[in-house]
Amino acid sequence: MNLLKRNMIIYKTAEEIEIMREAAQIVSRTLGKCAEMIAPGVTPFELDKMAEDYILSQDAVPGFKGLYDCPSTLLISVNEQVVHGLPTNRPFEEGDIVSVDCGSVYKGYYGDHAYTFMVGEVSEEKKKLLQVTYECLMLGIAEAKSGNRIGDIGFAIQQHAEKNGYGVVRDLVGHGLGKTLHEDPQVPNYGRRGKGKKIENGLTIAIEPMINMGTEKVMQLDDNWTIVTEDGQPSAHFEHDIAVINGNPEILSTFKYIEEALAKKK
Repeated sequence: MNLLKRNMIIYKTAEEIEIMREAAQIVSRTLGKCAEMIAPGVTPFELDKMAEDYILSQDAVPGFKGLYDCPSTLLISVNEQVVHGLPTNRPFEEGDIVSVDCGSVYKGYYGDHAYTFMVGEVSEEKKKLLQVTYECLMLGIAEAKSGNRIGDIGFAIQQHAEKNGYGVVRDLVGHGLGKTLHEDPQVPNYGRRGKGKKIENGLTIAIEPMINMGTEKVMQLDDNWTIVTEDGQPSAHFEHDIAVINGNPEILSTFKYIEEALAKKK
């Protein structure tokens, strides 16, 4: 990030938001293709190769690969892995839950978007964790309107997660988005109503609840990337890109392609 702009929110024009919408939609389509592929026996490496090829075919480039020395297009986190899992050759197994986080850069702007998939039949406990985490995302998005503050987003997410007995990760947060992947403001998944920076038109942020079945505490593995829950219990992660337009949050990314792919598999 440009040091002169650090600690400053960079509000976007309508034209910039439309470019960011396409960047986000490229990621959405990529995740839809992941939904088509994910099954027992498929490896994270296979997903990663497909995603890189697809993003490049869309006149975009992978948003993560090479950034902070990231070696992959996707970050793929399985079960107790929270986020930032590096793709491996370990095949997915029946009952796994798999967070796939993906970024693209299109015409100089980032899209950044994630979904947690079920591999085959998963336990009722994992299904509930995914459902509540998705609900947390949507409740957080609803608070991203002019006049509110960033703390209102985190408060809504935290209240819903903790009401259901889950841990809300503190060490990782959502963020502003634009010409760089991580802009101001930080968007924690916990907070107090009425606190934090004021939300205004032109704000573009990635809201991404990371919710654990057990403790909120996490640790990093020796690969210096993968974040896991301290207690080894599962974690879920959903993420959308949001722009505040005419006072209200507008979702630039979509789960439509994922939902269509999953419906065809039933």
